[in-house]
Amino acid sequence: MKNVLSIFLMVFLLTLTYSSAGAADMINGAGASFPYPVYSSWAYDYHKATGIKFNYQSIGSGGGQRQIVGRTVDFGASDDPVKPEALKKDNLFQFPAVIGGVVPVVNISGIKDGELKLDAETLCGIYLGEIKKWNDAKLISLNPKLKLPDAGITVVQRSDGSGTTAIFTNYLAGVCTSFKNKVGEGKSVKWPAGIGGKGNEGVANYVKKSPNSIGYVEFAYAKQNKLTYTQLKNKAGNFVQPNFDSFGDAAESGDFDSKKDFYAWLNNTPGKTSWPIAGATFILLAKEKKDSNVKTVRFFEWVFKNGDAKAKELVYVPLPKSLKDKVRAYWKANGIQ
Repeated sequence: MKNVLSIFLMVFLLTLTYSSAGAADMINGAGASFPYPVYSSWAYDYHKATGIKFNYQSIGSGGGQRQIVGRTVDFGASDDPVKPEALKKDNLFQFPAVIGGVVPVVNISGIKDGELKLDAETLCGIYLGEIKKWNDAKLISLNPKLKLPDAGITVVQRSDGSGTTAIFTNYLAGVCTSFKNKVGEGKSVKWPAGIGGKGNEGVANYVKKSPNSIGYVEFAYAKQNKLTYTQLKNKAGNFVQPNFDSFGDAAESGDFDSKKDFYAWLNNTPGKTSWPIAGATFILLAKEKKDSNVKTVRFFEWVFKNGDAKAKELVYVPLPKSLKDKVRAYWKANGIQ
């Protein structure tokens, strides 16, 4: 009996040891699907370099905010920046990780990448359910050389609480008074028309399998799923293509103030070649979780030093050096570096 108890105790202690080691070698996060492609790539490289696993669940920005508020993950991720007063209420830190662009994508026979031109008026009209067919006169006037079909438009949007939706609706509400009054902006809104997909992945899949559809996704999902993206008319009055340079031009205008926990939007910036729908994605940390915060910050410090090439490969914009230094100073001032 004594030997049995000794063996049981040894197994119990070993289990505790391995569990503790596993916890120490794992970072758990959840939230925005917008950065999932680049987070996954960074996680793979980080594990190879350090042996530490980075487990990230792409559940949408709303889910990420709820999970960090509930303290069920090491960090939450959101493309919808949290206002300083809300951070204070929930005892959270916030900092940006990477910048990307949200792009309209379509499935129209015969239309290739970057051929279809849209502006604020037509994009608002489509998502308000007022422009119902692809051969609508307003679309024809923007695209006189394209053969747009006499077909109904299937509108696809996000069904979950989404930072990508927050970025997209913040843009539409800013450029279209009727959209602001009828729909508003936020992670979840009551859409007048269309069908919903869960995550950027869900929207991409719906558009891919639905003829004559339109949706909005982070650009990496458009590339990975070989979806047809559009041009957009920007604030300067120029039609621009979604690419690394146009996202970077939008990023340069960002007013990221560490005193406001980096709360900022990047939509409809004034640059001549700026892509009009862009945003940063943010990391949320619980102030009292010092050990997990240090683990998470070490990962992003490694990313800041080693992850820019991978981000660019996936058409995300790494934070400029000056902004990385602001984030590092923020970590240090809050004792989490």
